Amino acid sequence: MSDEVLLDRRPDGVALLTLNDPARRNPLSDRHMLDALVARLREVEQDGAVRVLVITGAGPVFSAGGNVKDMRAKAGMFAGPAVEIAEAYLSGVQQIPQIMQRLDIPTIVAVNGPAMGAGCDLSLMCDMRLASGTALFGEVFVNLGIVSGDGGGWFLVRHVGYQRACEISFRGRPIDAAEALRLGLVLDVVPEEELLPRALALAGEIAAKPAPAIRMTKRLLRMAERTHLQDFLATAAAMQAAAHGSAEHDAALDAVLALHARAS
Repeated sequence: MSDEVLLDRRPDGVALLTLNDPARRNPLSDRHMLDALVARLREVEQDGAVRVLVITGAGPVFSAGGNVKDMRAKAGMFAGPAVEIAEAYLSGVQQIPQIMQRLDIPTIVAVNGPAMGAGCDLSLMCDMRLASGTALFGEVFVNLGIVSGDGGGWFLVRHVGYQRACEISFRGRPIDAAEALRLGLVLDVVPEEELLPRALALAGEIAAKPAPAIRMTKRLLRMAERTHLQDFLATAAAMQAAAHGSAEHDAALDAVLALHARAS
């Protein structure tokens, strides 16, 4: 497995995935990086022991996104006629949002620096975002005369609403950490040295909750974006019935009752 993307499975059920090509600012258009990232995400998807995924970048940049030099040289995934470029997106970078959307475990991104283009899009694919003070979120595709080819616009609209997504995307302007916090794009902005510990602590807290309930809760929250209320309620009832019969539910009740007994 390539060391361009590292995966550390921790004993508390948290997996830490690190984009690990800091010398090139963790690009997301290089085939080796893309293949490694997709492979690592599939490992997480198939590993029932992983309860929460944290994503970050090595070095001072989270991800610079696409390689502009390759774009100019029409190289790599940007080579060939339009039909071949479209296929390169479908078989390459677009696998990432597909997997991220399938994951039914919580995902947290620790944005340690600039997240530009596809790097910004990757952060938007996560359920929760924490940022250092040096973080930048750049939906800057129009500045290069292109569009987001990996689904960034789909996620951005859901995070900040249509009008603000238009303003950000049409102007191609990066958003600093303070503005991202005001817009609700990130949960919090923390000092750089506290960023990863904070993300891992949040992940550990969630991983300690009953895993089936967390997975079902995430599925319901995702459904809420696209499902009519009656269908949503029917699904919620079925999931709730399954949860009531689970061993995790019984253990959680025993723990709560024991806590109340001690308090009294």
